[in-house]
Amino acid sequence: MIAFDLFCSNGHKFECWFKDSASFEEQKEAGILTCPICNDDQIEKAFSPFAIKKGGERVKEEIDPHQALQVIQDYLDKHFEDVGVEFYKEALKIHYGETEKRNIKGTATTEEEVILKEEGVQFFKVPMIKRLLN
Repeated sequence: MIAFDLFCSNGHKFECWFKDSASFEEQKEAGILTCPICNDDQIEKAFSPFAIKKGGERVKEEIDPHQALQVIQDYLDKHFEDVGVEFYKEALKIHYGETEKRNIKGTATTEEEVILKEEGVQFFKVPMIKRLLN
């Protein structure tokens, strides 16, 4: 069994369990998967580190940290609005209902992070990788 964190095109996050990765793909292609919140069928999976192994089998899988960060960065680029240095202000507006609730990303100073935490605004920091120009 494997658990995936899933996201719909409206940004709702939920978890589903599958027999294996192929089962997820089969159900997605068949249109069986829908968001339990809004019934959207545009479902994508996010990286989830949780799985259950069968019968005590030992599986060693090497994960390239750079590749993992790239997957995360690609997901953020696709599903989060970049508000840049306005992150602090925009996060507070969303928190207090002054603007629409949505996924945002950006940068904040250490002082702004402290204020966000004190105000009860949930956020997390993701290390950014350098993008190579081709």
